[in-house]
Amino acid sequence: MAERQVAELGAGAACVGWNHCGRRLAAGAVDGFVSVYDSQSQPSPSSKWQAHEHAILNIVWLPPDYGDAIACVCADGTLSLWEEVTAYSDGQVKVYELLDSLELDKWQLQAEFQNITDPVSRSGKPACTSASIAWSPRRGESQQASFAIGFNSDSPNFNSCKIWEFEEAHQRWLPLVELGSPQDKGDIVHAVAWAPNIGRPYEIIAVATCKGIAIWHIGLSAESDGSLSTENVAVLSGHDGEVLQLEWDMGGMTLASTGGDGMVKLWQANLNGVWHEQAVLDCNVSH
Repeated sequence: MAERQVAELGAGAACVGWNHCGRRLAAGAVDGFVSVYDSQSQPSPSSKWQAHEHAILNIVWLPPDYGDAIACVCADGTLSLWEEVTAYSDGQVKVYELLDSLELDKWQLQAEFQNITDPVSRSGKPACTSASIAWSPRRGESQQASFAIGFNSDSPNFNSCKIWEFEEAHQRWLPLVELGSPQDKGDIVHAVAWAPNIGRPYEIIAVATCKGIAIWHIGLSAESDGSLSTENVAVLSGHDGEVLQLEWDMGGMTLASTGGDGMVKLWQANLNGVWHEQAVLDCNVSH
């Protein structure tokens, strides 16, 4: 099989991410620049811009139903989600709308809020190392836009993973639920992943903290008091150190996790709903 160079990243490249069809590659650099490469074009980037003033630590493409958009995490604690949402190191979340899908330089600020569930309290600016965000894969005419977000900061109020949903009637974002038991609220969040739903009567969200990977079930319909039911069905442990990233397969049945220990682990639930380690890949071993 003939090999072909797809991209020439050059010095300073810190992270890369393929889009869902595998035809575009986004690269983040230590100087804060983002470069996008098309697999059908020359190895040089098709577009390049400075997204941050500091190094970019991680870059991820959004699900394809949100268009060609990426999210990147900066070394100063800033997470920018270029298509619609930006979460900053001061705990602010900003939601932007693209005015024209053919003109990617024209955006409109739709909303701005803090990642806290109490609308009365306002905290100072936290020192944020990173932020993780996961959009709901369920997106249709009857489905409101929603996402889960958690922070790695020195302020517990901002850290715990929360689900936000857009309310069309009043054109605003509202916090739906906070994923965390009373003793776990405020734990630093390292990664979040929202599983695709292929017919389950509930949603599944994985949240990685210092205590492991928590698997949450979230009800699809509101309770009598208007809240959503949540259940922590499992806490997965096995990585030696911090979990760096979580990713579901397209069917929402298998969860992949990567850790600072250089291991990639695959997790599945059996027919009884018990989660277990299905496979492990040691990336520290060279062949």
